[in-house]
Amino acid sequence: MFYCISGEVIHSSTNMAVVMAGGVGYAISTSAHTLGRVQKGKQTTLYTYLHVREDAVELFGFSTTEELSAFKMLISVTGVGPKAALGILSVNSPERLVLALLSGDERALTAAPGVGKKLAQRVILELKDKMGAPDFAPHGVQGADTQHAIPGNAVSEAQAALIVLGYTPLEAAQAVKGLDETMGVEEIIRRALTKTR
Repeated sequence: MFYCISGEVIHSSTNMAVVMAGGVGYAISTSAHTLGRVQKGKQTTLYTYLHVREDAVELFGFSTTEELSAFKMLISVTGVGPKAALGILSVNSPERLVLALLSGDERALTAAPGVGKKLAQRVILELKDKMGAPDFAPHGVQGADTQHAIPGNAVSEAQAALIVLGYTPLEAAQAVKGLDETMGVEEIIRRALTKTR
């Protein structure tokens, strides 16, 4: 319903920012990473997700589309609600989350409040399935593209991570083009995201 909301940040607290847009103050639940990027009295744009339940309607927002994609990916997992997803994204950037999924790093997920070992294992298991485990074929890529195995080098892993974050295969390839293979995967992803913004 809402793609993004732009306006002045008039208030922020733990996991929430209030953005004044068109005379309406939107209370937007968000992660610590996004809160670290917004400042009271400054203009911001948050990419949003409207979560509707029988007893509540909540608006979630993020400073990047990558973080929004990671949030949607997390809440698609059985047993992971919006609060758990926010917790995970508060302790993991989107690129770090994808790396944790690629490597099966439970500790990166259990660092979030309220996320135990069993839930972390379920997140890794279900998202591996969605990414085409065991070789992590990019989520959403169909047909012939899934036949190409992703080589185990840092640039190709970074490219696969960008696809998981919502980039098309072409956009991901262009983002990592020319980046040094000797850098770590997380650094390549960070630089690729900087290039595409």
